[in-house]
Amino acid sequence: MRPAAGEVLHFSEDPTIEIFRPHVAKTAQQATAYVWAVGHERAPDYWFPRQCPRAMAWIGPNTTPEDRDRIIGAGSGSRVHAVEYGWLDAMRSVELYAYRLPADAFVEHDAAVVATTDVRPLGTPERVGDLFALHEEAGIQLRVLQRLHDFWAAVTTSTLEWSGIRLRNAKP
Repeated sequence: MRPAAGEVLHFSEDPTIEIFRPHVAKTAQQATAYVWAVGHERAPDYWFPRQCPRAMAWIGPNTTPEDRDRIIGAGSGSRVHAVEYGWLDAMRSVELYAYRLPADAFVEHDAAVVATTDVRPLGTPERVGDLFALHEEAGIQLRVLQRLHDFWAAVTTSTLEWSGIRLRNAKP
């Protein structure tokens, strides 16, 4: 589940959105109202239930072989996503949808893309389907842990590239 050329994606558990309106997220660090979406490379960051905490790491241009082997694992691909055991049932049962949006309405903003005007989807939302199968098909290792914080600490002090989403929902 990735965007085609000229598209970006917005993932949601709500299949009834007809128009995306800019808003300031509760956790925003800026006052600007945005519509948020992602491109091809960052789409896998959202193959999760919305509130699911996840820590992700992947090989970048400055990644050392030692960090790759220590965190991702020797022979284990180039990317790992980690979640807690308590989220497995939600990952199996969530009804997640992808909205295809016109890319020309968006500009890059950190790891995402944003629009400051209303955006209409290009069509009806698509059911994302089996989140485990998506990870497997993309060659992304999916790791399940008791708690994310030790893994997160190792990732953020490594030479890997990384992202964490909804970490406030992780076990203390």
